[in-house]
Amino acid sequence: MHITIIAVGKIREKYLTQGIDEYLKRLGRYAAVQIIEVAEEQAPETLSPAEQEGVKAREGERIARHLREGHYIIALALDGQQFTSDAFAAHLQSLAVSSQSTLAFCIGGSLGLADAVLHRADLRLSFGKMTFPHQLMRLILVEQVYRGFKIMRGEPYHK
Repeated sequence: MHITIIAVGKIREKYLTQGIDEYLKRLGRYAAVQIIEVAEEQAPETLSPAEQEGVKAREGERIARHLREGHYIIALALDGQQFTSDAFAAHLQSLAVSSQSTLAFCIGGSLGLADAVLHRADLRLSFGKMTFPHQLMRLILVEQVYRGFKIMRGEPYHK
């Protein structure tokens, strides 16, 4: 399986990069994983709704440049489908079996993903109703993908 994670912004916190690197190393046994970082728009704290949409649209264009024909696109979104870890593993397994083995996960910036990216997605995925920093979502995502592969293979992993 080939997995591309397209994420807005750079991660500056060492503890997050260390965690992501650890799970990427572990995932290497199961899949080829690549992370592509696209530039985050510089924006003041207070934006009008139109300005927010503009920021998301510009970030979305940067994400879209990396989406390829044949990618099964999974957009992380608050309104997305929620899975248990077992159900997520089963979904990954069904994608692999149905020749959808090239996945692209999209993580937006602090304002979320552009509508254009959301509409292009094959799946909107939510990790719950709580809001998480977009940098932290990268760590959560790679951990859950790793957990999914461990479950698919019937290998032990802490609960």
